[in-house]
Amino acid sequence: MFNEQTVTENGIIDRLKALSGVKWTYCHGENLPKQAQDIFVDEWLKDALCSLNPDIAKQPDYADEVIYKLRGVILESRHTGLVKANENFHEWLMAEKTLPFGENGDHITINLIDFDNLDNNHFVVSQQVHYIAATEVYFDIVLYVNGIPLVLGEVKTATRPSVTWQDGAADFMGGKKNYWKNVEPYFVPNLLCFASEGKTFAYGAINARVKDWGPWHNTAQAEDIVPGMGAVLNSSEGLLNPQTLLQLLESFALFSTIKTGKNSPPKRIKILPRYPQFEAAKQIVERVKKGYPRKGLIWHFQGSGKSLLMLYAARMLRADNDLKNPTVLVVVDRRDLDSQISETFGGADVKNLVKVQSCKKLGEHIEQDSRGILITTIFKFKDVEIDESNPKGLNDRDNIIVLVDEAHRTQEGSLGDKMRWALPNAHFYGLTGTPISGIDRNTFKLFGAEEDPGRYMNRYSYKQSIRDGATNPVKFEPRLAELRVDQDAINEEFERLAEEHDLDEEERAALSKRAGKLAVMLKAPKRMEAVSSDIAHHFTTHVMPKKMKGMVVVYDRDACVQMYYLLSKKLGFDAVEVVMNVDQAPIKSTEGDKKGKVNKDWRKWHDDLGLPVEKNDFERWQQIDGDDQLQKDLIESYKDPNQPLQLLIVTAKLLTGFDAPICYCMYLDKPLRDHTLLQAMCRTNRLYENDEVRKDMGLIIDYLGVFENLRTALAYNPDEIEGVVEGIEAFKELFPTQLDKCLAYFPGVDRTQEGFEGIMAAQECIPTNEKRDEFAQSFGVLAKLWSAINPDSFLAPFRADYKWLAQIYESARPVGQTGSLVWAALGPETIKMIHEHTDINRIRDDIEELVMDEHAIFTLTDKEQEQRAKRLEIDLMGRLRGHADPKFIELGERLEKLRQDYESGVIKAIDWLKGLLDAAKETVKAERDTGDAVVTEEDNKQALTKLFIETRPETTPKLIGDVVEQIDKIVKATRFPGWQESNSGPREIQKALIVTLAQFGLGKDKELFNKAYAYIEGHY
Repeated sequence: MFNEQTVTENGIIDRLKALSGVKWTYCHGENLPKQAQDIFVDEWLKDALCSLNPDIAKQPDYADEVIYKLRGVILESRHTGLVKANENFHEWLMAEKTLPFGENGDHITINLIDFDNLDNNHFVVSQQVHYIAATEVYFDIVLYVNGIPLVLGEVKTATRPSVTWQDGAADFMGGKKNYWKNVEPYFVPNLLCFASEGKTFAYGAINARVKDWGPWHNTAQAEDIVPGMGAVLNSSEGLLNPQTLLQLLESFALFSTIKTGKNSPPKRIKILPRYPQFEAAKQIVERVKKGYPRKGLIWHFQGSGKSLLMLYAARMLRADNDLKNPTVLVVVDRRDLDSQISETFGGADVKNLVKVQSCKKLGEHIEQDSRGILITTIFKFKDVEIDESNPKGLNDRDNIIVLVDEAHRTQEGSLGDKMRWALPNAHFYGLTGTPISGIDRNTFKLFGAEEDPGRYMNRYSYKQSIRDGATNPVKFEPRLAELRVDQDAINEEFERLAEEHDLDEEERAALSKRAGKLAVMLKAPKRMEAVSSDIAHHFTTHVMPKKMKGMVVVYDRDACVQMYYLLSKKLGFDAVEVVMNVDQAPIKSTEGDKKGKVNKDWRKWHDDLGLPVEKNDFERWQQIDGDDQLQKDLIESYKDPNQPLQLLIVTAKLLTGFDAPICYCMYLDKPLRDHTLLQAMCRTNRLYENDEVRKDMGLIIDYLGVFENLRTALAYNPDEIEGVVEGIEAFKELFPTQLDKCLAYFPGVDRTQEGFEGIMAAQECIPTNEKRDEFAQSFGVLAKLWSAINPDSFLAPFRADYKWLAQIYESARPVGQTGSLVWAALGPETIKMIHEHTDINRIRDDIEELVMDEHAIFTLTDKEQEQRAKRLEIDLMGRLRGHADPKFIELGERLEKLRQDYESGVIKAIDWLKGLLDAAKETVKAERDTGDAVVTEEDNKQALTKLFIETRPETTPKLIGDVVEQIDKIVKATRFPGWQESNSGPREIQKALIVTLAQFGLGKDKELFNKAYAYIEGHY
């Protein structure tokens, strides 16, 4: 007969009895040497105490005292609660308690378990274990270690289709049995509980909700796992073997304090790792102890718990005596990630934890050889100065381990370079859910060891994560907002504007290029009104009834402000808030406001919507952005289902490192792709469960057709990545030759000479535009090679020459400020004109949706892989500096083309990608074939020449001509009436002037700046 005992229960026990190595001894519950009211098997526990503690062996009565103390911890649970009592008992299991059993009453450490030699412990598996407390129960499976019941399992029949592992887990959590409440004392010593119905297997810590239970597999099992007794037995063997259980007990069982609501008291919880965290943390420690390779890439899907993984690895590294008191440096690249990591580590009461507050403090910690766990952002390395003559950096210890969260973006640039110089012998481990595999930005190259197949040490894919229930599937629902652009009206209005202000062809091109960007259309008031109405309706009908919350992602900070007022008017001001970076806000302060905090666009939206100005919203957003505690309080309000805040509006902040499980729906109105798209969408994939609701899926409402990019963002080809990384060795061979080719343009120039004279000498070697173009093209190739190889130590001997060439290149290329100055004068008028002639046809909800779950397939065809390779080639050898004659493209045509691209992105994304590749190839050729026409006015040049001769009498005419040429462009662009009275005009002109002078080594000459600025003002 098939039932839960004959199939599931006996099957698991038989597998455990048959394990190789350290084995479980079997003893049926009826034969256990204990009474029904006993929790421990005293006989076995006393034997272990004597064998593991010599002082107790000398006086066996001491063992009874220890057992008495342990029973006291169990009795305390009625006052402290189960989790706290379990934590207190855990301290005894971890040999953190002492008693005065030594000579002369000295305190000795009490060992309950031998973690170093497993053979010294007594492992017993039992079934149908009888226990009587407030109620009478029979536990299906109990695993005893030295007489202590560390593991309990509940199993169900495998032959009833309606029964799942959750029915077994429910015996612990609720229902009639409700073990954690009704027989609470038995679980005070507990490590974990497991449940199975003979087809699937899951485990959880005490008091875990259903969402916190998980399966136990291994990350090598990338494909689907077929439910059945075979899978259950494999999971049982993997998790319940003595080695794994004692590793979990010693290094992975955590107790952490979490907030359950803004006004609710903190809650203590027990945390156990999921198997990818267990695997990867152990791999890091093993590799560090081995000493080679000194790096590794952990590629785990977003939301699967990388913060906890780092916490486990850091604790294990710090606890390992073989590593001789190491330093663990946890590095993140965003403030919100920094906050998330700090809260994860801080909540778990990690010892010797330091959150580094400044660049200076980071340098001090490194140089002063601080030990412990340091948490910092990558940006705190910006003040590090690389000294190639000092190979020891700031600290050359080999027991410094760097764990880098979201291992991309900033790691490829100078900050990552500085970090690696500062810590030359450190171990570097990158953790990411979204690796980048381009030539000049490559996570695999930076952190992937050659010894690792596929260049990653451990991988946990989105399919595995969703299959295991570690994250939720995400559904994309396209709701394309179709635009209608009145091309003829825009052309006519633009012509009038250009003629009225006497714009030449170059200025027209600059203005049309800025105005023709997608942002201008996306923020058209009629479109924003339509999208906000759709969001408000969808949110109130689909999200609020689920008692969950949402995020709105818009194009930029100006769009954040606009969307805030639109949604607040519809949903209420308490329901909506903005979180954005306002350090360099694009919305300027009004005249007469001494604090510079009141924003005129903020005022404008208040007035346009007829809202009363009761408070300064912009000032509040600045405060939220600048104060970590205010931002934390805001996020806690958002996470709390009882608080009125329902929607967060963002553009860049909170798209990474923001973990709010209550976030069910993201309204996406910003073009995202690749790793940025994946990171953003995963804000909705976190598991969420409370007494009223459980989230089974995240939702993305897509107003731009962004979801079509998901296919290529998730596609991964190990051969392609390996090819890109291997190609870097070939780049090393090319680099010295290309460097020599660039240096050959400057024969006899003293590269140690600084300032104006040094730049002047170099520029004399490239006196014509043709010569400068040749140098710029050569340096462009060199720069791409440098980016591809960096931060390899191979580049160290070439650093000084490369830096010098980069400075010369900057001094030789045009400043290109004309466009921004024209924009400062006429941009607002142009935008207004476009908005007046841009309308919205409808919001489409008839496009097929896409669900990203464990069954979704995202692969690239051979042809698409071939085109990826072509794109990489273009990226390496392509344009770095353009030389096309300025050509005015009618603004209406540009906008119409953008509209078509924008809509076809939903329908034919792959065709669009192919067209882009062809266009990129043609653009590169065209840019190389054309020259650069310079517009100057002789009168202005003569006047400016006199100024420079007066200031620098020894300057040669050639370089004067170069400086004059750039400042003349500034003069020409300032001839619009009213620039001096505008908010941005003087600042834009001063910025252009500073950039120009700095390129010629004259940036620190205040007298020269003042005279040049006075000259420019004189031409108003």
